[in-house]
Amino acid sequence: MTARTLVRLTFANPASVIYLGLVGIAVAIATAVTLFAPDPGFVWVLPALFAFPLFLFVSTVHGPPAPGAGGQPGTWLFLTELVLCVLAQSLVLGTIVEASRGRLRRRPRTTPSAPQAG
Repeated sequence: MTARTLVRLTFANPASVIYLGLVGIAVAIATAVTLFAPDPGFVWVLPALFAFPLFLFVSTVHGPPAPGAGGQPGTWLFLTELVLCVLAQSLVLGTIVEASRGRLRRRPRTTPSAPQAG
């Protein structure tokens, strides 16, 4: 697979675009509630639920936080995991949709043959 194929499967597929749009809306709502509400509560659960299957695995793999880290992993770690999991799931979703349409089969490229003299 080339980089162009990966980008097409992750971002340019209709199913992936809908999925990324829903995640973007969930992140925008969570950010707005965090910034403007006096008590945001568990608002960041919604974006994490959109990335759930892979996010659950990745968030349990990194293990407990280091001693002296305050008992919780950093916000940067949470957001990085969230973004990577959403992009990976978007790629898988795009691959599934394209494979179901039959577009991922390798087709031999034919080059136009030059006219032969004689």
